Amino acid sequence: MPPSCLWIDKRVLWKIVRKFTENNPIIGPLRQTGLDGGCNVKLVIVSGLSGSGKSVALHTLEDLGYYCIDNLPAGLLGALATELTTAANPVARAAVGIDARNLTQSLDNVGDTLDDLKTRHIDSEILFLSCETDTLIKRFSETRRRHPLSYSGLSLADAIEREQQLLEPISQCADLFIDTTQTTLHQLRDLIRERVVRRSDHTLSLLFESFGYKHGIPVDADFVFDARCLPNPHWQPELRRLTGRDQAVIEFLQREAPVDAMSLALRNFFDEWIPAFEADNRSYLTIAIGCTGGQHRSVYLTEQLAKHFRQRYPSVATRHRELS
Repeated sequence: MPPSCLWIDKRVLWKIVRKFTENNPIIGPLRQTGLDGGCNVKLVIVSGLSGSGKSVALHTLEDLGYYCIDNLPAGLLGALATELTTAANPVARAAVGIDARNLTQSLDNVGDTLDDLKTRHIDSEILFLSCETDTLIKRFSETRRRHPLSYSGLSLADAIEREQQLLEPISQCADLFIDTTQTTLHQLRDLIRERVVRRSDHTLSLLFESFGYKHGIPVDADFVFDARCLPNPHWQPELRRLTGRDQAVIEFLQREAPVDAMSLALRNFFDEWIPAFEADNRSYLTIAIGCTGGQHRSVYLTEQLAKHFRQRYPSVATRHRELS
């Protein structure tokens, strides 16, 4: 067993957590004591494939005031929650990284662990980061890093496939998926801020995303709509270099009846069905709209939908994948 897989004794973990929670000036401002003398804790569990950006996500959360622990054995989530809530200076916001270097039985039982956290009034959610295999292979080759599961003689591609299998139990419990195949470090940091940190407790976080079909469909979207049937500003020479956020393109599309009809139909559809997702206790919803290049029509519709739903929901974000 490689050193990175060493098990941490509960008593050792408790001492580590207590050391950083008692009389800590950084964590002190995050105290949030409940009426019963306990602590209401928001716990973000960050997991995903190696090379997909887990470290970036954890560092972003840490920079924004979360108490972070990386590579925590999943079986110690309950012990960590107990220590965070009963420490002399309780922690209000924490994040832990859990990856495939866990014991298999701990990952298999992660659903039961999450249910146990709920009974203790721990507000927990799972952020799962994924990425296409070819992109992961390219990233490992460029950085010359070794995949954590390649110690057993597996090829890099086989190690990635094995990791996907090991993490399937936790991915099935995830509240938010982010595919980082075409996401830069800066974009990932922005997504973490917009979707995780700035989301009000127990409210639905909406992301409206534009994309170009010629660059691939975003695999982390809950809904995907095709706007390629609409009139295309690309064929207007004076509009070709502009985007759906430029006034000239907006005016062009506003004059087209099919564009207005699709925009209205999408607003009516989500006006009716978003409340159903809220009633089902969904925390995140990603809606993707695509056109050929992801520059004009999809950008315009994404902005129009976001503007409409910001009037009703406090956590609404936009992302234009092809404009970055």
